[in-house]
Amino acid sequence: MNFAGFVEHHARSIVAVALLLALAGAVAVFDLPVGLFPEVSFPRVSVSLDAGDRPADETALELTAPVERAVRAVPGVRNVQSETGRGSAELSIDFGWGRDMVAETLLVDQAIAQISGNLPAGATYIVRRMDPTVYPFMSYALSSDHESLIGLRDLATLKIVPLLSGITGLAKVEVQGGENEEIEVTVDPRRLAALGLGLNDVVSAIGNANRLQAVGRVEDRDRLYLALADNSIHASAEVAAIVLKGDRGGVVRLGAVADVRTGSAPQYIGIGEDGKPAVLLNLYIQPEANVVEIAKEVRAKLAGFALPRDVRLVNWWDQSVLVNGSASAVRDAVGLGLVLAGLVLFAFLRQGRVTLVPLLVVPMVLAIAVLVLDLLGMSFNIMTLGGIAASVGLIIDDVIVMIEHIARRTAKGALVFPAAHEFLKPLTFSSLATLIVFVPLIFLDGITGAFAKALAITMGAALLVSYLLAAILVPILVRFGVQFKPHQEKDSWLERGHHALLSQVMRRPVWLALAAAVIIAVGVTAYMKVPTGFMPVVDEGGFVMDFYTKPGTSLAETNREEAQIDAILHAEPDILTFSRRTGGSLSGDLVEPNHGDIFALLKTPHRLSTQALMDKVMDEIQTQVPGVDLEFAQRMEDLIGDLTAVPEPIEIKLSGAENQNLIAAANKVADSIGKVAGVTEIENGVVIAGDGVRIHVDAAKAAIEGMSVADVTQEVDASLEGTIATTLPRTDKTVGVRVKVAGARTQRLDTLGGIAIRAPDGHLFPLSRVASLEVVTGQPELTRENLEPMVAVTARIEGRGYSATVADLRKTLDAPGYLPNGMRYELGGLYQQQQIAFAGLVRVFLAALAAELVLLLFLYERFWWPVLIMSVSLLSSAGVFLALWITGVDLNITALIGLTMILGIGTEMAIFLVSEFQALAESMDFEEALAEASRNRLRPITMTTLAALLTLMPLAFAIGQGAGMLQPLAIAIIAGLLLQYPLVLLGLPVMLRLVERGRNNVL
Repeated sequence: MNFAGFVEHHARSIVAVALLLALAGAVAVFDLPVGLFPEVSFPRVSVSLDAGDRPADETALELTAPVERAVRAVPGVRNVQSETGRGSAELSIDFGWGRDMVAETLLVDQAIAQISGNLPAGATYIVRRMDPTVYPFMSYALSSDHESLIGLRDLATLKIVPLLSGITGLAKVEVQGGENEEIEVTVDPRRLAALGLGLNDVVSAIGNANRLQAVGRVEDRDRLYLALADNSIHASAEVAAIVLKGDRGGVVRLGAVADVRTGSAPQYIGIGEDGKPAVLLNLYIQPEANVVEIAKEVRAKLAGFALPRDVRLVNWWDQSVLVNGSASAVRDAVGLGLVLAGLVLFAFLRQGRVTLVPLLVVPMVLAIAVLVLDLLGMSFNIMTLGGIAASVGLIIDDVIVMIEHIARRTAKGALVFPAAHEFLKPLTFSSLATLIVFVPLIFLDGITGAFAKALAITMGAALLVSYLLAAILVPILVRFGVQFKPHQEKDSWLERGHHALLSQVMRRPVWLALAAAVIIAVGVTAYMKVPTGFMPVVDEGGFVMDFYTKPGTSLAETNREEAQIDAILHAEPDILTFSRRTGGSLSGDLVEPNHGDIFALLKTPHRLSTQALMDKVMDEIQTQVPGVDLEFAQRMEDLIGDLTAVPEPIEIKLSGAENQNLIAAANKVADSIGKVAGVTEIENGVVIAGDGVRIHVDAAKAAIEGMSVADVTQEVDASLEGTIATTLPRTDKTVGVRVKVAGARTQRLDTLGGIAIRAPDGHLFPLSRVASLEVVTGQPELTRENLEPMVAVTARIEGRGYSATVADLRKTLDAPGYLPNGMRYELGGLYQQQQIAFAGLVRVFLAALAAELVLLLFLYERFWWPVLIMSVSLLSSAGVFLALWITGVDLNITALIGLTMILGIGTEMAIFLVSEFQALAESMDFEEALAEASRNRLRPITMTTLAALLTLMPLAFAIGQGAGMLQPLAIAIIAGLLLQYPLVLLGLPVMLRLVERGRNNVL
């Protein structure tokens, strides 16, 4: 039994199996994890170190360097980069793609744990494996005009966090901002000294008074009792009543020498929403969780939560919106594709019932493809959803060509199943031609591979299922659902026009040569002109803005300047709301008080594009708030930059010299590259941690006062920051009791030397008697790469491509004598990632080209035909560069993927024509067979090209949120198809005629 007989005999079983698989795929739709990005294990581990307040150079020596050496010895480490500030540091450890990052993270943690005993006392560290789940997928802001920040934080911590913590798949809810309640004990040093007491006495008295301790057990008859000495303190009034000193003359209570009241802990980060102080709730998911379902459950729980009066809860970031936008784009693309396919079929075949076939087959293909994704452990994300949308047009192609072939053959008296069987070979090889280009994409590494793999597997699965259903199911549906009527042989206007053009080109093949020369010239020109980029720009409906005031600026002054930015954002009609962190960041990186970031959420819809709005806001801030440096990015771009530790397009890493020389060179480089066209938002890489005051205690003078250097230092610390003496238990939290000196928070440099120090014998003396004070300005953070000092100058690119801009930068940097002897530079950032990605994609393109050539050699068993087919496909790539240049879209990684796919799609189109020609040449004259093959394949090639073009249009116009990620791919495929269409139908027959001069050479 041949294929046709097998399909006909088992038709009902085949339909049943296809329906069951589609049903299983429909169920899998609800089981697949849903997220913004593919499940990617980024090869980076981040380590946060903290050892309290201390100079940056001391921190680098005692804290950062030992950890750097320890983690550098971990197997697989490729690069270690560190940033060290005053008492804290951030390390970025790169392992290279393809490693088991769970195991590597544990090895890093173990390496640090082994040396933790040699780190400064009290040093802490946090090791994080960098993947998308380390950043919040959803964020809310709590604000109020009347509720205190303490109350807002308690509401978030004690009510909302427990409410949400039971949601399956939610990893944690982090509260940021607000104030922590404390009992402030503000001591009057003179009254305290009059009693012969010091701050340490107050601290000891409070700690000793607040005691809860088990003192034993008491057994009485048949009962056992636990004896508790309970002197717990719960309220500030009880703190004020603590006895400091007592004798026969009476007792002195704390309230007599100190002001005791409820206050808040010192705060060195400012949090706001829509220009008002706020508390942020950042929600994190577990790996492989369903973002959309979790976000829906979060919204449902919060909707049922009764907020206190005058408290607002605002959602300022929701990753599920982008995912839902992508899903909507897929839904629209599928629906539009089905409608367009039906219209194309009806327009050419004039059969109303035939349009029902793609309406049934395409959803089945997509459902079964989803089942394949589920079996492979993949997820719905912006790439897999985009891949489904992009594949709809190609799926419809398979259905259309099979239906058209059956219609043409049955119209001449053939039966459906034999007609389908004779088309099986060209359908198989044409499908392989498209599928084969996805195989090299799966083996790409790096960030490109992470995204391309998800896209390639999705589209490959969809096209494989499409081929199987087109080959087996479509003939069954056509046989039992459609009756094609014989038609009269009458040329349509399309056929007449094609015949006339083909005849002209056949008679004048020089026209083809001229056309090819023009195409090549235009393609080369467009390639030279089209700007290059890395990731596509997606309008995400929001943006991130980093702001920097002058180095050393206090938190209060930064907040004052930032308030002016708030006013500008608040007045912008396209902005719905915005959240702000001063002295902190969305990514949790090392940040000084003069630095912060803002996330602005735009209204839906918004008048201006996100990029246009970013430009407008930047111009307004630079005009109205001079002295503030700004950096803008969209959230997805910012997130990828944080995950890969290369957030800027341009990164010029200077090394090979001491820090001071590197800083001078960095300033010079920053000034120079500012003159290069397209370079903007330049940062010299020198992060000033702020001013400092060095207190040099003279040990001899301290000894005369009866104190050691450590004693004096402890007294100064207690006077400036205060000391937590104890914690008071409350019903649902603990409250610290901070002992401090009156006026400690308002100390000025000129009064610092007057801090009263109490000696053990009770006498007081000013700090200036035993110590000298030195103001140190401009302490920079220290950056190192692989234990070597390094400064990275960064910038963004606007209005130009990466390659052209970097070429101009190299001219400046490579000029003789520009950098001092021994100093070197290395280009990093997104440009470096782009070069790695492009190199990989070029290899993929060449591998796909070779694979297509081998496939065609096996199909035709001759050399020149495959060469001609691949020449046509390569010529069509000129259309890709031209379209990108005209539309102003960068040549980026998704555009290059589209360029690679054109090889397969173009080869598929050519196989239909050449295989038809080969079959006809067995019974016809060579010239007649060539003309008849062109005529026979005109209609299906036109139909499939139209269907693919129309289906890809929504992606090309970036219709739908998140659709911009695949816009370059859609533009590349559309442009390639538009050029491929005439090249195959007009150019390929002429080239075949020139190569094959006689029919005997064909067989």
